[in-house]
Amino acid sequence: MRTTQNTPALSCLAQGLGLVNRAAEKMRQNTSPIAWLAVAALTAGCSNAPAPPADTRAADLQAVKEVETAWLKDASSRSGEKWASYFTEDGSGRYPGSAILNGKAAISAAMEPVLTDPNFSMDFHSTRAMASKGGDMVYSQGVYTMILTDPKTKKPMTDKGKFLTVFVKQADGDWKAAADTYNSDSP
Repeated sequence: MRTTQNTPALSCLAQGLGLVNRAAEKMRQNTSPIAWLAVAALTAGCSNAPAPPADTRAADLQAVKEVETAWLKDASSRSGEKWASYFTEDGSGRYPGSAILNGKAAISAAMEPVLTDPNFSMDFHSTRAMASKGGDMVYSQGVYTMILTDPKTKKPMTDKGKFLTVFVKQADGDWKAAADTYNSDSP
């Protein structure tokens, strides 16, 4: 069995380590809380987590409201093509008495006879809208009033109902309808 001798070199090393430990302890005691907070703040800034995206919901809702205002104004142009221009290329229309309309061409063709009706007029407004946190989708629901020619009497008739439209933000920042539907309150 080997024994360790207490040599001057080992004694010196032990004393040196003791001094280092005591110096570190004194430093910890004398460091102000402000310095520790500064160190914590600096290390927190080194995080690799991305900053959360800005909340654009209010601006998105306003942008869609402006699109709806323009859409309503353009409905008076009585053009199916103009109506369909508010849709995405693959947008869908789900309207009473028709199959699901997919794409601008189908929507334009289906809306042309409605919009060119000599008695046609329309008013609509959103009563509720919600934007996604991701900034890429808004839905709008509301009410409409539409005047058309009654096919039986050939006189103007008023139809009131509700609508739901889903808008998606395009790569250029514009908002387009991906899906639009309405139905009458009449039986």
